[in-house]
Amino acid sequence: MSQFKKLAHVVWECKYHLVWCPKYRYKVLDTGVRQTVDESLESLCSWKKLEILEKNVQLDHVHIVLSFPPKLSVSWVVGYLKGKSAIKVFNRHEKMKRRYWGRHFWAQGYCVSPSSPQIASEWFKPVKSHTKLCISPIF
Repeated sequence: MSQFKKLAHVVWECKYHLVWCPKYRYKVLDTGVRQTVDESLESLCSWKKLEILEKNVQLDHVHIVLSFPPKLSVSWVVGYLKGKSAIKVFNRHEKMKRRYWGRHFWAQGYCVSPSSPQIASEWFKPVKSHTKLCISPIF
């Protein structure tokens, strides 16, 4: 029972694998911006007492596995993390304000999946080579 956490009237274990990307899927999460996003996610999660189980910031998307109580909705958590981290990116990196006018850094939407550490570990293996994906239309 140690894996479960308790609140006043609930015992819970909620883990979510979240993925989101910058607008237009630009590969802008390079060294400086990646560090800003990484630090902002750490600080934002500590402020709201969200537990980061796994985190990986790629060039064009973010993977994060979070554990948080059921009183918080997934959409609220993602909106909070994306919104506040975008503000920090724009404040620290002036070049992003030109590329993303209107202060919209992240693309709309996200991917969420209930997760376990075994499933998530497959997503967080280091990428050895960057290959281009060929998407062919299905007709």
